[in-house]
Amino acid sequence: METFGDVTISLDDAQVAEVEMHRPPANYFDTALLSGIVEAVRWAEGQGGRAVVLCSEGRHFCAGLDFGDISRPDLDALRTLYDQAIALVSGPLPLVVAVQGAAIGGGLGLAMAGDLRVGTPDSRYSANFARLGFHQGFGLSVTLPATIGRQAASALLFTGRRIDGNEALRIGLCDRLSDDPRAEAHALAEEIDRSAPLAVRSIRGTLRHGLVDSYAAAVEHERAEQLRLMETEDFTEGIAASLERRDPRFQGR
Repeated sequence: METFGDVTISLDDAQVAEVEMHRPPANYFDTALLSGIVEAVRWAEGQGGRAVVLCSEGRHFCAGLDFGDISRPDLDALRTLYDQAIALVSGPLPLVVAVQGAAIGGGLGLAMAGDLRVGTPDSRYSANFARLGFHQGFGLSVTLPATIGRQAASALLFTGRRIDGNEALRIGLCDRLSDDPRAEAHALAEEIDRSAPLAVRSIRGTLRHGLVDSYAAAVEHERAEQLRLMETEDFTEGIAASLERRDPRFQGR
C-alpha cells in the first residue's frame, strides 16, 4: 500500500488498483485531496495497473467542498482545484467509482469524472448548486448531460433535488447497484481487467475523444460563474440555509 496524503492505494494480483479517500464521514475534498487521488492513479499506471476503483472511508462517498469552512474560494484556489479535476479526467486508466451514502455537489462531480459508477439503493446523488445560489462545477456541465442526457441533467441542475440509487440506475447515472458497492466495483473492474489492456485504453480513448478539451473549457467557464455568483446575496443565503438546515429564501440579487 502507498500513501499520498489522505489517499491510499493498493494494487491486487489482478492489476486492479483501489484508491481510497480517508476523510470520513463526509470526505470533503480540497486541492490536496484531489492531488492525492491524481498521484495515486499515476502510481497505479506506473505499476502496470489496468483499472482503478475509487472509493472512500466512512458513511459518504464525498460531499464536495466544505462551505462551512471556506465560503468564498478565490480564483487561484479554484483554478488549482479544477486543474486536478482535469488531470483526473485525462488519465489513461478506466475508473470505477464506488458510491456509498451521498455524492453531493462537487462530490457528484468527482463521481462523474469516472467511467462507471456502482451505488447502493440508498445512495443519494444531488447537483445541489442552485440550492446554494451558485453555478455547478467540477465539469458537471459536460459529464452530466453526456451521461444522462440534457433533459435529465437540466432537471437535476435546475432543481438541485436528490435522487436515490434506484432512480440513478434508471436514468444511467450509475451502472450497478449493490449493498456492497466497493466489492461490486472491484468485480466490475476485474471484468475490465480480463479484456486486453491495450484494447481497453484504445476504446476508452475513442469514447472520450474530445472530452478532455471540452471538460477543460467547461471548468474554466464554471469557475468564472461560480466566482461571480459567490458575490451575490443569494449565495450568502444559500450557504446559510444549508448550514442551518432550512429552506433558502432567495431574492434574485
